[in-house]
Amino acid sequence: MRIISGKYKSKRISAPKNLPVRPTTDMAKESLFNIINNLYYFDNITVLDLFAGTGNISYEFGSRGTETIYAVDAHFGCVKFINKIAKELELNITSFKSDVFKFLEKTALKTDIIFADPPYDFEVDKFIKIADLVFDKNILNEDGLLVIEHSKHTSLADHPKFSYEKRYGGNVFSFFDN
Repeated sequence: MRIISGKYKSKRISAPKNLPVRPTTDMAKESLFNIINNLYYFDNITVLDLFAGTGNISYEFGSRGTETIYAVDAHFGCVKFINKIAKELELNITSFKSDVFKFLEKTALKTDIIFADPPYDFEVDKFIKIADLVFDKNILNEDGLLVIEHSKHTSLADHPKFSYEKRYGGNVFSFFDN
């Protein structure tokens, strides 16, 4: 994987082979960040990266100037890798080893952007549960945005907070807002 833009533009990061991850493709990530760039100033937002995996999305936000980033993943190896890279790149990423659903139930965080990249084989109700928890627990700031990445075989358009989706090959980003 590589960082697309910002301070660490073009930096390649190699994750250990033993991590259970599917990093967002560079093409899809670049498209996603073009959308976000038109909505927010990166240095003025707080980001929550759910199912963070390798930390790919967190590093991209950090490289673009986001100062407060939270990354959540249940896999110890993923959290350890995120901490290692965040330290090397001097990025302010606070990581949590936690089940995402339990984390969302208990967190007192308020963020501007929440990015969730759960396993593509989740049942639709688990994807919906992510959105429900985010909005029920009031985790997003007033003009906040939830983005859930999923496969083209899943649709989240029936959720009441669903706004729109963007498709990039087999990847889909569903956008939700208050």
